[in-house]
Amino acid sequence: MSTMTRDSTSEELGGFLDRLGQTLTKRPFYHAGGWLAFFVVLVTAQWRTGEFNFGLSLANEFINISFYIFVVYINLLYLFPTYLKKDQYWRYLLLLIAVSFVFTPLKLVLKYFLFAGVEGMQEDLLSNINAYFFSTFMVAGLSTVGKIMVDWIVENRKKVTAANESMQSELRFLKSQINPHFLFNTLNSLYALTLKKDDKAPDIVIKLSEMMRYMLYECNEPRVPLRKEINYLKNYLDLERLRQREGIDIQLQVTGNVADQMVAPLMLIPFLENSFKHGVNANIKDGFVRASLHVEHRKIHFELENSKGSIMPRQPDAARPSGGIGLVNVRRRLQLLYPDAYTLDIKETPSTYAVHLDLELVGN
Repeated sequence: MSTMTRDSTSEELGGFLDRLGQTLTKRPFYHAGGWLAFFVVLVTAQWRTGEFNFGLSLANEFINISFYIFVVYINLLYLFPTYLKKDQYWRYLLLLIAVSFVFTPLKLVLKYFLFAGVEGMQEDLLSNINAYFFSTFMVAGLSTVGKIMVDWIVENRKKVTAANESMQSELRFLKSQINPHFLFNTLNSLYALTLKKDDKAPDIVIKLSEMMRYMLYECNEPRVPLRKEINYLKNYLDLERLRQREGIDIQLQVTGNVADQMVAPLMLIPFLENSFKHGVNANIKDGFVRASLHVEHRKIHFELENSKGSIMPRQPDAARPSGGIGLVNVRRRLQLLYPDAYTLDIKETPSTYAVHLDLELVGN
């Protein structure tokens, strides 16, 4: 019973602290906190000069802070949005000076009569009118600087958030183009084997099941363990070996230390898909797909070479990247996920197609 009571009390305390934190981060509360801190600084500074006792310093700076508040919020709520944000710089400056001219005499008159009995106060007020005006204008000016900085920070946060949301949306779209493409190709192969009642069909079903599990349940994360990505590639090639004709040379060599490295999912598979689409599946007598992956601590080197048919469809646009939509997508994903952290070199000859990718595993 006591344990349940302690748990309930802890939950209530946690809820209270959460609500308190949300309340204190609202604008009126942190504005009030800022003014209170400024007031304490002003009172402490004047009291330590020894010119006034603590009570008189408190009253004097309370008047100062009250007029500062009026000037600052006239500036922030009216002058700043009405004139400065509309690029009316000179009108804004003149009106800010005018506001300071109006409130400074009002403050001095109030102090003159309230502190009439304080020795030397009236003489100080009359002899330092310029200093009082300058201090009012400076506080208003600093509020403008602070407002500009806050607006700049907020605007940049919005831009960063919008850019991240746009990037994530584009990545989801690009990845969605990869998964169905592979799935449909594999189902077509499976369908062809089932028509022939080929004994390889059950093996393909098992491999496909493992790959589907990986794509559906693990590839939703921004990064996946490199060892799982390599296992996915091996399953894919095993599946291709099952459905390809005899004599096709399919290899994947993995070297280096595969430990806890993380990589963006489905980054390498488009290259392999492309090699089978344009290489082995072409009308070639002795086709091959030879891939190698060398793993370092925070870097991978991927090389792939495949045979290519002597007669290939001519691309209508010479500037279009080789490999079709799959490689266009992988280039875009590399730009989004690994900017300045990869090099991709693709070379094509009449009989071969080669890919070399160096990728730094940043952000792991």
